[in-house]
Amino acid sequence: METEYLKKCFGNSLSQALAEVAKVQPNDPIEFLARWLYHYRKIALANEKNMQEQIQLKEEYENSLREKEMAAMMKQEELQIQQKCKECGKKSISLTTFKKKVSFKQEDTEPVEEGSLEQESLPDTPAMPYQIPSSELVEEIEQNLESP
Repeated sequence: METEYLKKCFGNSLSQALAEVAKVQPNDPIEFLARWLYHYRKIALANEKNMQEQIQLKEEYENSLREKEMAAMMKQEELQIQQKCKECGKKSISLTTFKKKVSFKQEDTEPVEEGSLEQESLPDTPAMPYQIPSSELVEEIEQNLESP
């Protein structure tokens, strides 16, 4: 029972200390043994602290790797979004170009005199020019382009 207690508290340190006392054979073996055990304890605590620091550094390194991976994934998503936006922009540009082409390629149009586009005004109201409902036409074209 006592040997188990000594093994639990001292482990190999006591046997190493006694072996060192036997090897060196100092004048005051008790003081030598005490100093050796204090020194051993100091080194053991430093090693334990070093191990904890290494574990902490390893965890921090793993966290930084995860953060780096997340940043790379976010950058990739951002590039994909930008690419989609560029594609949408190209579609909207081509749609705008299409609108311009449609408005300039109206068939069966004859040159119109300046006064022919004006409506007859009612008494006491200003004359308003006649407007072609182009927004409705454009919306209809957009719907036809969007649907497969």
